[in-house]
Amino acid sequence: MTTSQQASRTDVAGSPPWGSEQSRTITWRDPVTTQATVASMSGLSYWQAVADGHLPPPPIGELMQMRVVAVESGGITFSCTPDASMYNPLGLVHGGAVCTLLDTAAACALHTTLPQGVAYTSVEIKVNYLKAVTLDSGPLTAVGSVVKAGSRIGFAEGQVTDAAGNVVATASTTLLIFELRR
Repeated sequence: MTTSQQASRTDVAGSPPWGSEQSRTITWRDPVTTQATVASMSGLSYWQAVADGHLPPPPIGELMQMRVVAVESGGITFSCTPDASMYNPLGLVHGGAVCTLLDTAAACALHTTLPQGVAYTSVEIKVNYLKAVTLDSGPLTAVGSVVKAGSRIGFAEGQVTDAAGNVVATASTTLLIFELRR
């Protein structure tokens, strides 16, 4: 190991110039305990119950700091306030976080159209990133809407805007619709 490499490691192990360590605590409810309840409800009833606080949100919502803002048949709106834990090495909110927000909004919009005992899963998603997201972007709003809800395949889209109303990303998705096992 060269002297330069040793000095770099000493600098890293010593007093780091990049700021103090930060942390975030994530708390969620066990989703297995609500599965039977969710299966006994239509998608719209489920998301209304989550929005009203009668059922806990799925754990991914807590991880990504997403909250349901509005829900109707064929549409749902989430808010998300990114923090620095979502940053990539370039100092931007990672595109994967924005994609997760879009996937959630679009897929859950389809869920609002499904009857009791019917589920969905993503087949594919296409995302267009239009503007970089940082902490200065403020809270994000993700709106999901159904394009077509068929009997086996559904199509939905999503759009994310920043606090100033600028569109930062859009997505279209295809979802497989299937009956839950009884």
